[in-house]
Amino acid sequence: MPYVPAPDLAALTLAELAEAAAARRLPPVEQWTPTQTGDSLMRIAADGTWFHDGGPITRPAMVRAFSALLMREDDGRHYLLTPIEKLSIAVDDAAFLATDMQVRHDGAGRAVLAFRLNTDEVLLAGPDHRLRTAGTAEVPAFYLGVRHGTEARLNRSTYAQLIDQALTVSPIEALAVESAGLRFALAPCA
Repeated sequence: MPYVPAPDLAALTLAELAEAAAARRLPPVEQWTPTQTGDSLMRIAADGTWFHDGGPITRPAMVRAFSALLMREDDGRHYLLTPIEKLSIAVDDAAFLATDMQVRHDGAGRAVLAFRLNTDEVLLAGPDHRLRTAGTAEVPAFYLGVRHGTEARLNRSTYAQLIDQALTVSPIEALAVESAGLRFALAPCA
C-alpha cells in the first residue's frame, strides 16, 4: 500500500487532528529486550536529514520506518531497536523536526496545539507530548516530546507560530502557551 501524506494541518478540525495523531501504528519498542548491540552507522543531522554510512537516506518511507524504532535513553544516547538488536544512532540535536503547528480548541474552549513532524506524524502537545525550552534568551530552542524519550526541535517557522500563539494569550514578560490543559513556559532556564 503506498504512503499517502497527511493533509495540511490548517484544513483539519481538532477531531481530525486527534484521529491523525492516533492513526500511526507503532511497533511495541518498549516491550523489546534485544540481546545484540552494535552501531547502526546512521546519523540524524540537526536539519532532520538521515544518513547511513555517510550518505543521505532519500526515501521518506525509509525514514518513517526507522523513526518508529527510535528511542533515547536517560543519558541522551539514541538507539534503533528491533526485537533482536539495539543499534546506536548518532543524533546531532533532536531525532525529529516539528515543521508546522496549528491551534484548535476543544469542547471546553481549551487550546490544543497540533504539530506536524518531518515524518508527517501529527502530535498534540499535552501530557504525553510536552513542550520544553532550552538555549538562552538570545538563542532559544523549543522541543516537543515525541515518544520513548525522543524529541522534535521546532524549526524556525514553527517556532514563530508558537511565539505568535503565546503572544495572543500571555504577556511578553511571562511568555507561555497552553495545550490540552497544560501550561508551558517559553522562557529558557538560566
